[in-house]
Amino acid sequence: MTAIDKIQALDQIEKELIACLQSAGAALMELSKEKTSQKATETNVNQFLKSLNIVETKLSEQINYLTQVSTGQPHEGSGYASAKVLQMAWHRIQHVKSRIKDLEECKMRYIQANRMQSNRVGQNASSSTAGVML
Repeated sequence: MTAIDKIQALDQIEKELIACLQSAGAALMELSKEKTSQKATETNVNQFLKSLNIVETKLSEQINYLTQVSTGQPHEGSGYASAKVLQMAWHRIQHVKSRIKDLEECKMRYIQANRMQSNRVGQNASSSTAGVML
């Protein structure tokens, strides 16, 4: 593909993105009406999702192409590819650390909820036992 072809492809992506935003706007406008038409809303939402999928696919193609030409074939003697790999690994590590932290917080909330629930169950059991003993 030539540079002109790539620019034209990006222009098509931009036009599809505009159509995507217009569909989203039309769906929101329909939802803001007092009497909304479910069919019109669904049509606009489906068009939005279709356009969004096209934009995502075409942008991914462009990004893949750029990745191949920029880092897939490093210039002889260039340290750019190695630096890029290191940077990407660093970002992946940071992401994993972030996810682990999120999971740890989720685990702690789960443990606290279970403790609170078991305390309530224990209190209920002891209060019903005390009522039987009276």
